[in-house]
Amino acid sequence: MPSPFLSIIIPAYNEANRLPQTLKQVFDFLKNEDYSAEVIVVENGSSDNTYEFAQSLKSKYPNLRVLRNNIAGKGKAVKRGMLEARGEYRIFCDADFSMPVTEIPRFIPPQLDSDIAIASREVKGAIRYDEPEFRHFTGRVFNLLIRILALPKLHDTQCGFKGFRADIAEDLFKHQSIEGWAFDVEILYIAKLRGYKVIELPIPWYYNAESKISVLRDSWHMFIDLLKIRKNARKGLYNRQDAEKSKKKN
Repeated sequence: MPSPFLSIIIPAYNEANRLPQTLKQVFDFLKNEDYSAEVIVVENGSSDNTYEFAQSLKSKYPNLRVLRNNIAGKGKAVKRGMLEARGEYRIFCDADFSMPVTEIPRFIPPQLDSDIAIASREVKGAIRYDEPEFRHFTGRVFNLLIRILALPKLHDTQCGFKGFRADIAEDLFKHQSIEGWAFDVEILYIAKLRGYKVIELPIPWYYNAESKISVLRDSWHMFIDLLKIRKNARKGLYNRQDAEKSKKKN
């Protein structure tokens, strides 16, 4: 089959309740677009019937693909979706779609002129809706650590909507090692080393109280992952040649 223009990857952990509305929004949106697209749901270690429910929707949505990982980890799910996607452009999106689906065209041509586009809740023009002050504050503290240790020029690396050209996605995600929440930082750090152009797009963003993130627990894990990213970089594991040598040894 010919490759679609766009792949939308949705990592899904215990999302059986939200998937119906999410996929309806996505496919209703795609019906009005003039390019071909596929939607890939990557179920990752759910304890509910997310996988079975997603599979049942394939008859309703012919362009839906469903993949399954047995071990939880958002980074692991996104990596698999990105590497198994067929689209010329590939976007991963949080299952809650806290960004309106109508923002998707801004992440692909002709509106986009960049190698990588990431949604941002912090750059000029972005609007946050209904986010508790404590969540915003802790997010800013963690982003400060990211800017100090890895990505000084980016204001919001953790918003869950990012778009890549296919060849760039394959270059970056095949070297990804972080499987948890900080995988975004690792991917963008490798992109920085590669010299790819990253643009932050201001979006309207709606806080979801059902978020899977635990501020205290996951912030600590993210900090440990930041140190791991720095360690990997010092060892040269993100350099193209060194990364390939490391893979062959393993």
